[in-house]
Amino acid sequence: MDPAGWTFVILALAVVAFVSGKVPLALVAVGVALALWATGVLTLPEAFAGFGDPTVLFIASLFVVSEALDATGVTAWLGHQVVTRAGAGRARLTVIIGALAAVLAAFISINGAVAALLPVVVVVAVRAGIVPSKLLIPLAFAASAGSLLTLTGTPVNIVVSEAAVAAGGREFGFFEFALAGIPLVLCTVVIVALGGGRLLPARAAERLADLAPDPRAHAQTLRDSYDVDLDTGRLFSAREGVAEVLVSPRSRLIGRTASAGMTTNDENLVILAVRRGEEDGPNASRGTGVAGSLVLRAGDAVLVQGPWAALTRYTQSPDVIAVTPPQVLQRAVPLGRGAKRAIGILAAMVVLLATGLVPAAVAGLLAAGALVLTRVLSVPQTYRAISWTTVILIAGMVPLSSAFVSTGAADVVADAVLGVIGTGSPHLALLVLCVLTMVLGQFISNVATVLVVIPIAVAISHSLDASVQPFMMALTVAGAAAFLTPVATPANLMVMQPGGYRFGDYGRLGLPLMFVYLAVAVLYVPLIWPF
Repeated sequence: MDPAGWTFVILALAVVAFVSGKVPLALVAVGVALALWATGVLTLPEAFAGFGDPTVLFIASLFVVSEALDATGVTAWLGHQVVTRAGAGRARLTVIIGALAAVLAAFISINGAVAALLPVVVVVAVRAGIVPSKLLIPLAFAASAGSLLTLTGTPVNIVVSEAAVAAGGREFGFFEFALAGIPLVLCTVVIVALGGGRLLPARAAERLADLAPDPRAHAQTLRDSYDVDLDTGRLFSAREGVAEVLVSPRSRLIGRTASAGMTTNDENLVILAVRRGEEDGPNASRGTGVAGSLVLRAGDAVLVQGPWAALTRYTQSPDVIAVTPPQVLQRAVPLGRGAKRAIGILAAMVVLLATGLVPAAVAGLLAAGALVLTRVLSVPQTYRAISWTTVILIAGMVPLSSAFVSTGAADVVADAVLGVIGTGSPHLALLVLCVLTMVLGQFISNVATVLVVIPIAVAISHSLDASVQPFMMALTVAGAAAFLTPVATPANLMVMQPGGYRFGDYGRLGLPLMFVYLAVAVLYVPLIWPF
């Protein structure tokens, strides 16, 4: 079999593996790279060139920047603005939530925006007497639209920008995507606001505590549980917090006396209260109070206060088990420690990207390094922040995209498409490519989909003697239209359980949106980026 034939076989097997969901995405991507080498389609350096690609490095650095904004409470602060400004009407709430989700997604990724706003939206819905299922799919869809506002909104934007340069075109500017993104955000928000009431189901949501904690509500719960007079307003701040821990079965603390006012030996944390474990009955934990003391045994609960870093180290000890990890509570405190530095570094990165003073990968790596040097994030935090599945997925699929070009497979597909639709209408060619992208994007990663379609789009644009820019921008728009299934994007899946959604619920609102995105990609995009 010739190299082009092997390329088609490897692509087909990869799509089957993606759709089945039985093989982890990272393993599929690595398997693709290995298969390209094993079949002789690419050399070993070519097969693994994606792991050193500047685009991949840039995407990895963006995860670090996103984590900094989330960990320092910047996203929590923005989320709380919804609570204070939103009214009671469903349509008004949808517009405000959608606009905020879009702005957040433009700078911290779709998944980060949805994760930050998800608990806030549930709280707002409950306070307004609205079923959360009426607001959560609109949240996910608006975040997807917002990813089209900037270069960093989604990895797809970065991929198509680099692909445009490689195909003889030019890279897209940082805010150039907004020329297509702003109309799409407006259309998305209007459609979900007007149609959400009729097209979305009314189902019960999960408890908010299962989604993400609210520090104020959490503080009140602690106060009630320990039956003590705690100043809940001062339990959580930018510098300090509170953690509830349980004494582990083999803890060194067993047999020691603990009482309010004492400090822990390891991190010098202040003990606010103690209570007996629940095994002695529902009233066993009451009456210990601030002045109470206990000879600790396994299962007893201790409430400690101190700096966030110390709380984190303390709860990682094998002697205790954290009821709620301090890191989770800390990121829910609006504008916490390091927030100003994180915002400043983000602004500097945006300036570098917008002006083109340095390559995108350099700007991203400089921002990630600055976040570590200014102690906004620790080195372990930066490693945990990176979605390695996404990084490996892109790195493994980039060589497949290259193989489509080098083996002539892309030309084969392009000739087949042009043989059916002719060479007279680039709009028709664009329509076919966008429909293909949208269909595949409902079942496999939009990044993987776009990487596969890019070389075909480039080949068709060259055959038509047309500019590659409208084809690349149209693929970005089509890739963002992943609205029909919960597995189309992680954001869709995130809202599924809290909203009580079923598989078919997404298409009711998603199908009209897809037609809008298709029209924008095929009709509007060529007006801004002519053929």
